Amino acid sequence: MFALTKNTSRQREIAEVVFRNGWDYARGLLAGDKSDEPRLPSPEVLRNILIELGPVYVKLGQLLSTRPDILPGRYVDTLTDLQANVPPVPWSEVESLIRQELSQPLESIFSDIDRNAIAAGSIGQVYRAVLTNGQQVALKVQRPGIEVIVAQDISLIKSLAELASRTEFGKNFDIVGLAEEFSNALQAELDFTSEAEYTEQLRTNLINSKWFDSSKLVIPQVYNNLTTTKLLTIEWLDGVPLLQAKLPQVRDSKDEATQRSEITTILFKAFFKQVYIDGFFHADPHPGNIFYLQDGRIAILDCGMVGRLDPRTQQILTEMLLAIVDLDGHRCSQLTLELAEGGQKVNLSRLTNDYDRMLRKYYNRSISQINFSEVIYEVLQVSRNNKIRLPSNMGLYAKTIANLEGVARGFYPQINLLDQIRPLIADVFRRQFLGERPAETLLRIGLDLKSLSLRSPRLVELLLDRITSETLKWNIDIARLDILALSLEDSANRLSFSILVGSLIMGAAIISTGSPTTQVSILSNVLFAVASLLGIWLIISILRSGKLK
Repeated sequence: MFALTKNTSRQREIAEVVFRNGWDYARGLLAGDKSDEPRLPSPEVLRNILIELGPVYVKLGQLLSTRPDILPGRYVDTLTDLQANVPPVPWSEVESLIRQELSQPLESIFSDIDRNAIAAGSIGQVYRAVLTNGQQVALKVQRPGIEVIVAQDISLIKSLAELASRTEFGKNFDIVGLAEEFSNALQAELDFTSEAEYTEQLRTNLINSKWFDSSKLVIPQVYNNLTTTKLLTIEWLDGVPLLQAKLPQVRDSKDEATQRSEITTILFKAFFKQVYIDGFFHADPHPGNIFYLQDGRIAILDCGMVGRLDPRTQQILTEMLLAIVDLDGHRCSQLTLELAEGGQKVNLSRLTNDYDRMLRKYYNRSISQINFSEVIYEVLQVSRNNKIRLPSNMGLYAKTIANLEGVARGFYPQINLLDQIRPLIADVFRRQFLGERPAETLLRIGLDLKSLSLRSPRLVELLLDRITSETLKWNIDIARLDILALSLEDSANRLSFSILVGSLIMGAAIISTGSPTTQVSILSNVLFAVASLLGIWLIISILRSGKLK
């Protein structure tokens, strides 16, 4: 059973959890039975199993919650807020790890550290501290010994993925590749310097933005000199989760509805810039990662999970949003095929019909009533039903848009997403067409047109001269034309043999009806024999070619 035999104690523990929660399919996998098509437990049972299995499997559930292209929406919703119920590691162990990671004594760096963890997760836990210069910071410390647990559980997960890969589901959705992706993501999450780099890049991208007032949005500063692979030190920001915020009521100020509308617009513009302009975005904007600060700014926290999009994908996704707004099923199917990974056979007519059927229920509904996250999940469901495998970053994209919409509607229920999307998409199209520097783009286009206008008369004259002198030659290269020629030649040869065999048989029959002399009889028999041999050879050659049908 692959690597499962190397971790018998852990395998037994997993089996007990699975048996206790009643997931028969996984029980069969662990027992080594022949793998059937996967039968998932209910979302709630799956969540309970992952929590009981521990931190690594909680992370697996969190990763799966970013793949609505693989799991139905109800599983994604259930796994979205999955958190490990892990008690914090005692301060003595944490303090020892911090001292090992820092080159200086703690007393010379921090004037105070709160020894009670503010939050304890599956990979790390967070403490509040004060630097000697008075600056308040947050310390994210990796749980001691987590590397060993991660290595053991990753090995088991890869082994189970190999078993599941024997099924049709495993082949269609590349379960082994998903396990490898999870392994790489988890290994990266164990290196806090990666999260520090992501945080700094997002912070740089959103500073001095032309899309929104960047003074209203903040991403915490990273203290790189106090950050290692197991320790992350960032700026402390005082605030509360956005959905718990109580906006101040100040005389002569804007009313609360206006304030909420402006905050929501800032969030939309910030994330649309990340997705459609930068191609590098915060991929986990759930309510706990967006804070309302005491000074009225909005903070985006926990930048450990990010997504990336290349320019081509950005353009396709922009057009997909417009196609959804226009309820254009045909265009949605075309764009889905453009996004799909190569080498897949798809029935375009069926795909278009599925999109039309999905979008039909939105025809008589106001755009403000459309839940875009639901629509995007349905788009991924259509792809899944047609066995179209999309790139993994599509899951992160869909999850990000869904979380953003959820936060926006929870904070300001009266929001009209169309009003938010249309001006942003128009700006995105302009930037994709003209680039970041429109003047330079237009100048380059002008120079190209000038060059074309100068060369065109001479090229037209040359073309007309060759046409009139009959020296024009066309070099056409058609893919696989040589194979077609060989096939036609082979068919012509077989047809010739068939005619020859038929002629010999007819000749022999005509001769045999004449005078029954010995010479005529011998000639007739010879012709029949030759025709039979040629006919047998022709039949054998057709059978050996495998093209009888």
